Amino acid sequence: MKGQEWYQADTVAEEYESKRFSRGGRLIDRREKQAVLDAIGPVDEKKVLEVACGTGRFTVMLAERGADITGLDISGPMLQQGREKARAADVDDHVEFMRGDAARLPFPDNHFDTVLAMRFFHLADTPAAFLAEMRRVAKEQVFFDTFNRFSTRSLYNWALPMGSRLYSRWEIDRLLDGAGLELAEEDHDWVLPYGFYRKMPNELAASIRSIDTAIGGTPLGDKLASVSYWNTHV
Repeated sequence: MKGQEWYQADTVAEEYESKRFSRGGRLIDRREKQAVLDAIGPVDEKKVLEVACGTGRFTVMLAERGADITGLDISGPMLQQGREKARAADVDDHVEFMRGDAARLPFPDNHFDTVLAMRFFHLADTPAAFLAEMRRVAKEQVFFDTFNRFSTRSLYNWALPMGSRLYSRWEIDRLLDGAGLELAEEDHDWVLPYGFYRKMPNELAASIRSIDTAIGGTPLGDKLASVSYWNTHV
């Protein structure tokens, strides 16, 4: 997986959210959380797995809404941040954090109602294998996001030291077919890439985001979007 050693560093885990989801990054955090909630719907008493849960942004949010959730990640320091967050939110009895490999999920077939992975597939070196594992342990639903190949993300990606894996619509269709998943809903957003917003004060980012959203609402919006959310059913 791209950036694996970097991702597992203690300092990266400690600063991960403050660097990505402060300032204009708060807009990204809110939009991603809304995308998850819109796709999954009511989660009370649902059995959920979050793959590559990181610091537990979504894990804790879903636990607060009544989900019985497991967060799996390869990084011990990231998981520790998640555990501290769950304790602070008083939901640690609804959450289990596990260190593990997303390519070999340590669960039986059809074990979870819903399996989700956010901010993961842009780092995946073997996306088909990862998605097949998510499908294997899901009983009803698999939800994930991707960065899009034919978008402003491609320019931003060029400047990044690690880069990101970008996906065309054809590649997504092929991945879903290979995993035996049926696309139920799709949503496309962010004409400007995420990194653009993280550099701005929140007020300026909000103004730019209004323009971004207006462009996204035009007939060209989906084609220009740099991020896609894929809600699939087993």
